[in-house]
Amino acid sequence: MDVDAERGLLVGPLVHYRPSPHHDERPSLIPVDLLVIHNISLPPNEFGGPHIEHLFLATLDPSAHPYFAEIAHLRVSAHVVIHRDGSMVQYVPFHKRAWHAGVSQFGEREACNDFSIGIELEGADDIPYTDAQYQALIEVTKALLQVYPAIATDRIVGHQHIASDRKTDPGPSFDWTRYLSAL
Repeated sequence: MDVDAERGLLVGPLVHYRPSPHHDERPSLIPVDLLVIHNISLPPNEFGGPHIEHLFLATLDPSAHPYFAEIAHLRVSAHVVIHRDGSMVQYVPFHKRAWHAGVSQFGEREACNDFSIGIELEGADDIPYTDAQYQALIEVTKALLQVYPAIATDRIVGHQHIASDRKTDPGPSFDWTRYLSAL
């Protein structure tokens, strides 16, 4: 697994690129120095299907599930989603600002989207992630660290760490020790 630094895209056999409209330019002169781990499942606690992609591509049908009526209007994305089988979809190039963190703060810095990369794991707070997901996340992280050396292990956080008043992901089922020790 590698990152094509010029295009900001992952290069690997299990990676697909689907450009999301939910991104914009990063503020100039702000280095990327934070990695944020999230989880997502649509509908909640259900895996598989096209719904995450539809949300990130602005094509989610609000009538397809009662929960979708609440979220179909959202303009959100992540740089990468890692599915349960370890396959990955990249929605936003790494040098662009994905809309993944929302209202957030890391240390004294607010607006984490400006300086972070967001990776979503298909999952839920209380459901264990798969071995394939950990392996893919480790490979992606190692590739990112080569291109973004300012992302040190103490600058890899969960969404819960930067928006604790409103977010809990990736949740207690995420094994931080397993992940970080493999880096």
